[in-house]
Amino acid sequence: MNTTLAPARPKGSGLVDLLPWLLAGLGLALLYLPTLHSLFGSIWATDEQGHGPIVLGVTIWLIYRRWGDLTDTRASAPLPWLAWPLLLVGGLLYAVGRSQGIWLFEVGSAIVMVCGLVLLLRGPRQLRAISFAIFFMFFMIPLPGAVVDALTQPMKMAVSYVAENILYAAGYPISRTGVILQIGPYQLLVADACAGLHTLFTLEALGLLYLNLIKYASLFRNITLAILIVPISFAANVIRVIVLTLITYHFGDEAGQGFLHGFAGMVLFMSALMLIIATDSLLRTGISRWEKWRGTGGAGDDDGAAKA
Repeated sequence: MNTTLAPARPKGSGLVDLLPWLLAGLGLALLYLPTLHSLFGSIWATDEQGHGPIVLGVTIWLIYRRWGDLTDTRASAPLPWLAWPLLLVGGLLYAVGRSQGIWLFEVGSAIVMVCGLVLLLRGPRQLRAISFAIFFMFFMIPLPGAVVDALTQPMKMAVSYVAENILYAAGYPISRTGVILQIGPYQLLVADACAGLHTLFTLEALGLLYLNLIKYASLFRNITLAILIVPISFAANVIRVIVLTLITYHFGDEAGQGFLHGFAGMVLFMSALMLIIATDSLLRTGISRWEKWRGTGGAGDDDGAAKA
């Protein structure tokens, strides 16, 4: 009797497997198109929340990177008993947020909806496969105004203070009153976009994305670099303010507030990325030297014990 083995079915292949995802994606698009229209026409068009579209695009790309794992039908079974309550909660959050103008609920509901859909169509292991993309979506949620106002002012004061002292030490005629810098004949107000909580939020997202792409096995290295992203973000803000101040001082107020102001935003993110990479390199060097020293010390101790 001849037996033939059927070929293994590819993970998530075929129109039958894709159809539920297409329907779910179409439903999400129809539900959140009004939200996206409102975001692009309001807060996402501002300097403070301009990172929103970038976070959305990166999230879609992160999910696409794990598409094979997400659509794997053999990883785990769906959990409809958990998925439907999540979808219900997500729908309620969206309804309340949309009707009352609460961005936290309206945009945050997308995270709950995506989790519910993945658990309904696949299962917990597939949801775990895109866990970082789900976490990254939190950076897309506009921060509550009360939180921003409470934390932004002291951050701007600190950035202004450090920038003033650095430029003064470099010999520039600069003074400060609160968050207003006076350099030569020009006065500069350190705005929220230059040194506020939104910038820190965006740079933290950039650093965590860097960690996810690098995928270090060392837990210590990942945690240390994630913590250091906060002072790195602060340093990047200081660099941006210094660059804008120097542009205004040397080229005039029109240059500082014109095209070069937008270019300073590029300087912010480039300097933050460079600082993250430099810090990561220092961590790598320090860890490797520590491991080498520990290995050498252990060998020396063994040799000493043998000689004794």
